[in-house]
Amino acid sequence: MRNKRRIVVTGLGVISSIGTGKDGFWKALTAGKSGVSKITSFDTEGFRCKYGGEIKDFDPAAFIPKRKTRFLGKTSQLAIAGAHLALEDAKLNPSAIDSKKFGIIFGTTVGERPMEELIESWAKGGLKEVDRTRVLQAAVHNIPANVGIQFKAMGLNCLIPTACAAGNYAIGYGYDLIRKGDLNFILAGGAEAFSHVAYVGFQRLYSMAPEKPQPFDKNRKGLILGEGAGVILLESLESALKRNAKIYAEVLGYGLSCDAYHITAPDPKGVANVMKKAIKDAGLSTRDVDYICAHGTGTPTNDKVECAAIKDVFADYKVPVSSVKSMLGHPMGAASAIEAAVCCLVIENSLIPPTINYETPDPECDIDCVPNTARKKEVKIVLNNGFAFGGNNCCVVFGSLNNK
Repeated sequence: MRNKRRIVVTGLGVISSIGTGKDGFWKALTAGKSGVSKITSFDTEGFRCKYGGEIKDFDPAAFIPKRKTRFLGKTSQLAIAGAHLALEDAKLNPSAIDSKKFGIIFGTTVGERPMEELIESWAKGGLKEVDRTRVLQAAVHNIPANVGIQFKAMGLNCLIPTACAAGNYAIGYGYDLIRKGDLNFILAGGAEAFSHVAYVGFQRLYSMAPEKPQPFDKNRKGLILGEGAGVILLESLESALKRNAKIYAEVLGYGLSCDAYHITAPDPKGVANVMKKAIKDAGLSTRDVDYICAHGTGTPTNDKVECAAIKDVFADYKVPVSSVKSMLGHPMGAASAIEAAVCCLVIENSLIPPTINYETPDPECDIDCVPNTARKKEVKIVLNNGFAFGGNNCCVVFGSLNNK
């Protein structure tokens, strides 16, 4: 049984296709701005879909010394940038804390793009064509290590590769470690840069929409891939009060599900089960939940299953649900981490972001999806849904400090 130490969020860092930094991101998000555009970072010739939630204005030199960027893949660069923003937002100087009690936990799906570039180089020209500096960038476990090196965190560097729910897994693990007293501060989140391999894979699965994601819409045609990073700073309530830190939300609990009946399609029982686990772990009832930040990918099957599970868990209670992937695209391993930042901002601002591109109601997705326009509502408890292939599901519950 966990002890009673309370864990809070005191810093938010977001890099996304609609904005960098929590303020710009939140303004664009609540305005219903779309970050989906034609992809420029690689050739999309021959693909059915040529669009993605691509970050057009990211400058790693704003966060990382130029001499170091050549040794870092873009996913690591995004992760470091997100961590920098979270620490800056929390007004926490890493050099002023015990580095052995400071940890880094990140999730990802694909990892670093240099791995596919190395394989391409080897296939074209043999071993002599493989760039040694790119070898250093390619290893997926280097993502949290690179963040740790940048900020001198010596307590823990941990990578969690549980695909599209990885950010929530990172937050849940960080929550446990601080409650146990193993660490005092944790940067938890997820990062993902565009990957040609991922693009090919989702095209071959026929799960991508031609131009835009339309979560919960009857005519939805699939997801649109995105990229970005979401990072939150976790610490104990006692620590935050002592530092006089701004507190966005409290992490109240989380749930995991291993109900994997299908590799590529979610299982309705597993999805319902993980939501129930998270709410129970938080010591709450379904009626306490004011908003659900949906997984909401826009694929026909995923949306149908998530809606069925929500109706199962919440019965006759129609809780507002929205999908920010309608604006960002699906940033895979960064998705639920960015959405965790969204949950904190919803609680702070009492404003629910919309599900954009919603045109035609679907009888099988008859939830309150906050269509197209943000909604003012007092929100004290939020459920963050993160689902992934193979039943790697994780939901996290966030609440305001005065939620009870």
